[in-house]
Amino acid sequence: MSFSVPQEVPCAWETVTSALISPVSRNVSLSEETLSVYLALLCSNGLGQFLEGWLLETLQVRLTTAVAPEFWAGLKQPEEELEEKDRARVLLLAFHTLLDKLEPFLGGLERLGTWQDDGRGGLSGPGAMGLRERAFSVIRAILLFSPSAMLQERVLEFYSRTFSVHINQEGQAGEAEEGAGGPEGGLCPGCAVATQCCWCQEALEQLQELSHILSRLQLLERVSSEAVTSILHKLIEQRMEQHCRGEYESSFLLDFQEWLELVLGWLSRVFASEVSGGGMLQVANGTSSGEMCQPTNAVLQRWRCHMHQFFCRIYVNMRIEELFSIIRDFPESKPAIEDLKFCLERTNQRQQLLSSLKSAFETRLLHPGVHTADIITVYISAIKALRELDPSMVILQVACQPIRKYLRTREDTVRQIVASLTGDAEGCCDLANELSRADPVTLETQDSDDEGSDPEEWTPDPTDAVTDNTGSKRRSSDIISLLVSIYGSKEIFIDEYRTVLADRLLHQLNYNTAREIRNVELLKLRFGESHMHYCEVMLKDVADSRRINSNIREEESRLAEEEQPPLALSAMILSSEFWPPLKEEKMELPPLASQAMEAYTHRYEKLKAMRTLSWKHHLGSVTLDVELEDRTLTNLTVSPIHAAIILHFQDKSTWSLEELSGVLGVPQEMVRRKLALWQQQGVLKEEAGGRYSVLETGSSRERPERGVMLIDSDEEGDSNTTTQSEQREEKLQLFWAYIHAMLTNLESMTLERIHSMLRMFVATGPVVTEMDVNELEAFLQRKVRDHQLVVSAGVYRLPRSTN
Repeated sequence: MSFSVPQEVPCAWETVTSALISPVSRNVSLSEETLSVYLALLCSNGLGQFLEGWLLETLQVRLTTAVAPEFWAGLKQPEEELEEKDRARVLLLAFHTLLDKLEPFLGGLERLGTWQDDGRGGLSGPGAMGLRERAFSVIRAILLFSPSAMLQERVLEFYSRTFSVHINQEGQAGEAEEGAGGPEGGLCPGCAVATQCCWCQEALEQLQELSHILSRLQLLERVSSEAVTSILHKLIEQRMEQHCRGEYESSFLLDFQEWLELVLGWLSRVFASEVSGGGMLQVANGTSSGEMCQPTNAVLQRWRCHMHQFFCRIYVNMRIEELFSIIRDFPESKPAIEDLKFCLERTNQRQQLLSSLKSAFETRLLHPGVHTADIITVYISAIKALRELDPSMVILQVACQPIRKYLRTREDTVRQIVASLTGDAEGCCDLANELSRADPVTLETQDSDDEGSDPEEWTPDPTDAVTDNTGSKRRSSDIISLLVSIYGSKEIFIDEYRTVLADRLLHQLNYNTAREIRNVELLKLRFGESHMHYCEVMLKDVADSRRINSNIREEESRLAEEEQPPLALSAMILSSEFWPPLKEEKMELPPLASQAMEAYTHRYEKLKAMRTLSWKHHLGSVTLDVELEDRTLTNLTVSPIHAAIILHFQDKSTWSLEELSGVLGVPQEMVRRKLALWQQQGVLKEEAGGRYSVLETGSSRERPERGVMLIDSDEEGDSNTTTQSEQREEKLQLFWAYIHAMLTNLESMTLERIHSMLRMFVATGPVVTEMDVNELEAFLQRKVRDHQLVVSAGVYRLPRSTN
């Protein structure tokens, strides 16, 4: 098969293709009518459709074989032989050369696209827009498919310098990324060279020219984005370290916003270029406007959002590392919490914050070296800070779980919380202030269901919330409620407060209870009146005791002198059913004190019919004067056992340790410890053979002042009531009586059966409900170690008697 081609066709092809890519041919007089005729000839012979492919293939071949190698060779000049200023010129020259080599093809594509859009000579195709996209795709694919690292290094260096120049011109010298030299030594803070060699203005002009070239080639964002991103990230990190690290009392969001506007001024230089002589401004997407304006808002807005996002992420990372210190310093650190809240809402870092904060609590707070009071103080600060950070309280609930779990293992947790509530804890007034606030949260109300809540107001918990029955509406942010909920029962705190109140009432030497009455009234608002009834009875006992003492003294004052009791006695009369258990210590008092107590009891029985008194000899205080041969110690306040010891020396001047122990009914070791107080005061001295005698003549040691209270090391901080652990030990012994009886009758039982039997027989006791299987197993294992039980294959039995 053969076909003939008109002789005019090769000439038409040569003319049209030369008009597309040859600058010389454009200078030759060639009318548009002639081109239209040639185009029509090519299209009529089916060759018009090949013009587009030929032009793109020619561009690709020329770019691969000549243009791209020349571009990379232009960049690879010996770097060590060039200064920074020269390297910037080399970079600009390389892109200038690249544009000059590609300009004929870009112009030809524009012309061909215009012909296609106009349908000249019957030509059809994608048009100018489509051809440009294809051409720039070819350029990007060949030039930047595997770019040399030198290109990014040169671009990064050049953009870093232009940023430094821009910042300097804006009056912010020293905040540039390099901060090279500053004004010292005669160096320009912008370009970091001697002021007489300053090239700041030239650098900005080069930036404008480079932006124009890259925009023309649609390479601006592809070439610039990585360098700009690297510069901005490094700047933000440096600024964060310099201004924010360790500073919690100031907000930095406004400062960052002002700095961001400064940076955006530089970005507007990077992503905008003025076309020479045209009075038009081109932007990264290649479009142009007839007005002098900044780059499209879309470009800057995208970079603004990117910088905001990166700032928030870096800020959150830094504050997560410092969150323990921020919580410890709250409320002074509230500005840092507010900034963190703002940034955390814009990043997905809640889980990172939770895991980091839990780890910080466990490593820095929850170990034996930290006092319980300090742990509670940090927990209170965490409640305040984290409810400010997250009003839903989910972060508080999750992050503080280790603290709550650890506090349950500390024996003095409840006592420390109660001491803080009543204002007795040193340096901790947060709970006392919380208790006194005007709108207290009643625990009884808080425990009730939200039956009246509006379903429309319900909001789901965040996905990181702990799965439990406590929704966001019922999750408490009240400090006292959160502390009480550590144990899940407010009765524990009420019982502990009764113990603290009893200690305070028994230790004070007067009947002033105004402070205690105020605390009880405040606690009634929190816990309810019914739970504080026992405390009210205790306070009433103090008031009744003062009145009864007054009545008895008045009655004694009317007696004849020989009928009056040998000692003036004031008693604190307690209703035993309402006070916590008191420590029991056996002690025999001197006859003088016993007679005074019997006389007081007799008068009380006359005053209160059908009632009598059971004295606690070891509790209370005694005020006495000690008269010696050459001195008198007046108004000394001591404990009853110290008074009993010194009163016995009134009858006999020398006593042995065994004799005192026998007459007092107290172990010898305790008597020895109590005698040490009188030895320290120069009243008694120890002689050979373990005997003690009165030191009648003065000594060189300093004598006590009048009216002082003498307390030895055993009594300092000692409680008159039994501790929670002591009370629990007593109740465990009650369990042991049941267990021993069951094993005696049934011979052997498993742990589960013992537990179920205990619940059946003593379910009315308050402690059984608190003892789970694990606690019972620990108790039984202790009995096994004490050889009171034998266990084999999980079955417990009593040991065989060795009769």
